[in-house]
Amino acid sequence: MPYLRAMPDGTLLLNLHVLPRTSKNELAGLHGDALKLRLTTPPVEGRANQAVLAFLAKLLHLPKSALTIKSGRQSREKQVLIRGCSEEQARAALVTALFRQDGKING
Repeated sequence: MPYLRAMPDGTLLLNLHVLPRTSKNELAGLHGDALKLRLTTPPVEGRANQAVLAFLAKLLHLPKSALTIKSGRQSREKQVLIRGCSEEQARAALVTALFRQDGKING
C-alpha cells in the first residue's frame, strides 16, 4: 500500500487525492499512489482541508490535532502526517473504509 508510509520519527505519511463537492464523504479507491477521498465540502476558505482532517480523525479514532496537512493545502494532492496511530491500525481502518459491506471497493 504505497499511499501510507511510516516515517523515521514514528509518524505516518498518507497520500490523498481529494475530490471536493461530491455526493458523500468516503474513501473511493486508489488514484495512482494515493487514496481517493471524496468530500461533500467545497474547496473554499480551507473548508475542504478541515473536512479532510475531520474525516480521517473520525476514521482513525484520533483527535484532529493528531493530523496535519504536510503538503497540498491548495491542491487535490495532499500529504497528511498522522501521529498517535500505528501503521497496522491505520492500514486496517483505511482498508475497512475502502470496502463496502458487500466486499466491493467503494467508488
